[in-house]
Amino acid sequence: MTVFLYSLLFLVSVVVTLGACTLFTNAIEWVGKRFNLSEGAVGGVLAAIGTTLPETSIPVIAIFFGASHAEAEVGLGAILGAPFMLTTLVIPILAILLMVYAGLGKRTASFRLNYRDLRGDLYFFIVAYSAALASVFITSRLVHAVVAVGLISLYLYYVKLKFSESDEEGEVGGVEPLLFARKTAVPPFGLIGLQATLGLAGLAFGAHLFVLAAETIAGALSISPLILALLIAPLATELPEMSNSFLWLYRKKDRLAVGNVTGAIVFQGTIPVSIGLLGTDWVLAPTAVITMVLAVAAATFFLVQALWGELWRPWLLSGSAILYIGYAIYLYGF
Repeated sequence: MTVFLYSLLFLVSVVVTLGACTLFTNAIEWVGKRFNLSEGAVGGVLAAIGTTLPETSIPVIAIFFGASHAEAEVGLGAILGAPFMLTTLVIPILAILLMVYAGLGKRTASFRLNYRDLRGDLYFFIVAYSAALASVFITSRLVHAVVAVGLISLYLYYVKLKFSESDEEGEVGGVEPLLFARKTAVPPFGLIGLQATLGLAGLAFGAHLFVLAAETIAGALSISPLILALLIAPLATELPEMSNSFLWLYRKKDRLAVGNVTGAIVFQGTIPVSIGLLGTDWVLAPTAVITMVLAVAAATFFLVQALWGELWRPWLLSGSAILYIGYAIYLYGF
């Protein structure tokens, strides 16, 4: 009976998340329009940071305010699970959805992207996460601190670049009316901010319900805590990013859809990682190190495709899900 009730809670969490996603994406597009921001800034920075802030609080609380080593482990799991999930599962799902939407006649079967921006996002992540990965094999706390400061500086530079770029081929201008002011041609900042805040709160609440249901069902089915920490929990915490991107992809706003994910990847590969470097000994189990290696490998795979004729091939992108599936099988066997 418990499993059935929490399965219903799963469905409720999805409904809440989708409703909140509609509010948040609509409001964040209006933020971009009112401030005349590029889609890179809207999707890669505003939307990405907004949807990652709730989950970023998990490692902060677990590492700096936790009373046990186990809580620090939870924090590290939250830090490493996000980049792994985004690179090996979320982007492949985007590619699969694109092909599904195309098959239903809703859109064309190709991504319409600014590949220069896309390559930049992937370069930033690969450099940052590779530095964090290398730090695992260096025990010096001073080196860890230097790398952490470097990652924070790198992300600030990334934000600066995003906000300084123009939006020559943007789509933000075709924004639908603000949901909280449908009859107003140019809604006030107060209503835009209120809608964005409520949408973000709904996304966090939906993810919380998802985690609660996942933990309960995992316990009832005797699923390994390791599998829960590295595979199931990150799926819940990345639900906001996925929901936003899926909706933007359906609306043919590919730059926002992909930029939201790659921007979140850059954020997750720098800021939370710097928290781990500063707040822990940065000593990782082999299973955790593997997630970092696979995330860098997947991002490199995406970068090679972006360099290869400036074209992301959906059927090829979806194949990178093999990394996630293979790791899940390995973890289950382990």
